[in-house]
Amino acid sequence: MERQFFVVWLAFSSLAVFTEPAVPENAIEIYSLHVDCKVTSRFAHTVITSRVVNRANESKEALFEVELPKTAFITNFSMIIDGKIYPGIIKEKKSAQDQYDAAVSQGKTAGLVKSIGRKLEQFHVSVNIAVASKVTFELIYEELLKRKLGKYELLIKVKPKQLVNNFQIDTHIFEPQGISFLETDSTFMTNELNNALTKVQNETKAHISFKPTRTQQRKNPELEDTLLDGDFVIRYDVKRGVTAGDIQIVNGYFVHYFAPSQMPTFPKNVVFVIDKSGSMSGKKIQQTREAMKKILEDLNPEDHFNLVTFSGNVIEWQSSLFQATEENVAMAKRHVETINAQGATDINGALQTAINLLDKDTTAEVLPDKSISMIILLTDGQPTEGVIDIAQIQKNIQRDNNGKYFLYCLGFGFDVSYTFLEKMALENGGVARRIYEDSDAALQLQDFYHEVATPILKEIEMKYPGSAALEITQNNFKLLFDGSEIVVAGKLDNEVEVFPVEIKAQARASELTLKEDANVSEKEQVFQHQKYIFGNFIERLWAYLTIQQLLEKSALAEGEQRGELEALALNLSLKFSFVTPLTSMVVTKPDAQDVANKPTEADNEKSVRGAAQGFGSAGAQSMSTAKSGRHRFISTASRFNSFRTQAMPLLDPLASDLSVDLPAMPLLDPLASRTTGYPHFILQLPGERYPICLNIKGQSQAPITLLSDPDKGIKVTGKIGENREFVEFEVTYQMLNMQINVSRGEIILNDHGNVRSFPWTKDAFVTPNGLRFTIEKEKSLSLAGPDSITIQVSYLKAPLNFLGLYFKNSDLFSDKVAGLLGQFYFNTHLESPLGQHSRGKKTLITNGQSHDVTRQRRKDYRIESAVNGIITCWSLNITS
Repeated sequence: MERQFFVVWLAFSSLAVFTEPAVPENAIEIYSLHVDCKVTSRFAHTVITSRVVNRANESKEALFEVELPKTAFITNFSMIIDGKIYPGIIKEKKSAQDQYDAAVSQGKTAGLVKSIGRKLEQFHVSVNIAVASKVTFELIYEELLKRKLGKYELLIKVKPKQLVNNFQIDTHIFEPQGISFLETDSTFMTNELNNALTKVQNETKAHISFKPTRTQQRKNPELEDTLLDGDFVIRYDVKRGVTAGDIQIVNGYFVHYFAPSQMPTFPKNVVFVIDKSGSMSGKKIQQTREAMKKILEDLNPEDHFNLVTFSGNVIEWQSSLFQATEENVAMAKRHVETINAQGATDINGALQTAINLLDKDTTAEVLPDKSISMIILLTDGQPTEGVIDIAQIQKNIQRDNNGKYFLYCLGFGFDVSYTFLEKMALENGGVARRIYEDSDAALQLQDFYHEVATPILKEIEMKYPGSAALEITQNNFKLLFDGSEIVVAGKLDNEVEVFPVEIKAQARASELTLKEDANVSEKEQVFQHQKYIFGNFIERLWAYLTIQQLLEKSALAEGEQRGELEALALNLSLKFSFVTPLTSMVVTKPDAQDVANKPTEADNEKSVRGAAQGFGSAGAQSMSTAKSGRHRFISTASRFNSFRTQAMPLLDPLASDLSVDLPAMPLLDPLASRTTGYPHFILQLPGERYPICLNIKGQSQAPITLLSDPDKGIKVTGKIGENREFVEFEVTYQMLNMQINVSRGEIILNDHGNVRSFPWTKDAFVTPNGLRFTIEKEKSLSLAGPDSITIQVSYLKAPLNFLGLYFKNSDLFSDKVAGLLGQFYFNTHLESPLGQHSRGKKTLITNGQSHDVTRQRRKDYRIESAVNGIITCWSLNITS
């Protein structure tokens, strides 16, 4: 069997380089390649569909590759081989460990996602294709586009390496604020290809289509080489007024964008701290000198600055900061020319010197009033002089700085510990960035400086009434730079008709206060009947932001606190099907299973170092790290519940009115022996911390109406078996004219009278009439309807041999939902018994009826259950 390659590259950011031998004629042919991207209010949902066929007279192995941004989360992948669907299933990373280890033990590269450059990750999967067989690959991922230097950028990198009969890039943009400008660019565009590009734009929508014919793709009429090799870029921005930003609302969730324009810039006080140790010699120090001269030229006349260079010794250019006059800048540039690399690396001493310089000038009142002070560190290695313990350096700098000055850390290359720099920067109000050792490293340094060169607001507080807004993402920010944007998302209380927002901040000239009252129904009308909308996108945007902020906060935490923040992020990752650093996607193939993990910057470093030292793949390093941290994660989880009420405010230590009630995370409890077995049902009520564990007393084999929602057209019934466990469920989708009967022996799908039977012993994936029907072999059935409500059935075999039912996105049920389970999904809440303060008892109020519930530890049958599968829940017994 020969191995053939075809490559589909798609990204939203910087350039990467990849070469593969051209595909021979009559081998693996890409006959269709579609990139469909919907950008709704900055949130991008991208679907890549590639269809290939084996034209050879023997089996071939095809490699599907896609580049995506590191900030994106993969949400789905599937392959269709000769009509059979092989889905990817997202799980907790630990639960995917067995599949990963098995693949590694067989000598396979099991990590399907790897870092390949500054901002990109590469997803790849290979599959053997029989003669004349066809395969369809589909990858879906989502990302919030970040505004940088006044624009959003969508970069699509295309490299099919062959001519494609049906090639199309389709991008739809919908921005309710209005599109202020839109442009496209390409590194491979010719006059002939330009004829295949169409762009249609109105006030709020844009449609960009690039559909070159096979003839237009051809580089030379006599050759099969393709012109499609490079970047296809879309840049745009939105209209803004002098208001409290833009508020958008869909299905009870809101997102608030704030990016004021034409505001005066604060003067800056900047100390540049430059590594000149021996490892910086050669091209690095040359590029640093080049960049510093450009950056010095870009300082505003009101700014003040100084230079600190360090190796084993620390040298101040001047004893105090100088104003950025033309003469002082010229003098500093001459000094930069004299910087040469040699010696050791004293990072601790250099940063303490920078802090002391700012302290001294601040005390002497020589710096401008209402100015912003910052330190920008550039280093390429580990500390080797002075204090060399990185944890001690972090403590020293955080103690000495004490929140006074913003610290930005730039790591040059891969010999530096990015994790060390990132934590130190985040602890001191800044960010970290890696500078790649490429020919444009000087430009990377300049671009970073431009991002932080124009602070326009500080101490920004986005205020929302606590009774109206719940589960808010970070809503306090230290700085806002011109050309960037603040994004806050959260959930609205169901009773809110007018949503008041208030923004308080310090501008250069005065205190800034902006207010707005948003009419909820009017805001919701904006997104009605728009073909650009994909599902509950604001809810997914909220989850995306929350996960990222929890992961960022966990990077600063240690021990129990870190494990508990990660537990919250893991729960959301599983609920919304995101591949994050805490989850994995198990990709099923005809003869094997692979595991896709999301690498971190630390994995990136390991990959580079491992390649140099023969350590193996980045994916293996990533999973090894997760495995070594397993005992810490388990030991901290038993205290998870006491922490939950405090965990979300940690996203923002300044938030005083932030209210959080995320779905309960299964406890990884070492005291599992105290549990009382599996409940019949686990109900996660919207807004409640712990789920309800429900046990039903009913007659054996008698049908029980569990849930009925006429507005959604969903009905679920169940039967109890001889073992007093549920052994059969029937799900009816009335609007789709479809029934699914689930028993322990098989699953029967009746689609408009067309009956198909599926055994539990095989994976399966079909999509009749928009219903996503997924069987994970001998584990679970997932039914994801067009309304985003997911019905999940877990199959637990010997010794109990029963079925466990639960719902995802249950808050989407209508107010007409009923049934033994359905009654709890509307107008239901928990109350503490009047006059009592018992921690273990509450009253469940359901449509005016009261039920006494007790807190217990129960086993968790849900497929995404964490290790040991133990949860704390409110237990209730009812009779059918």
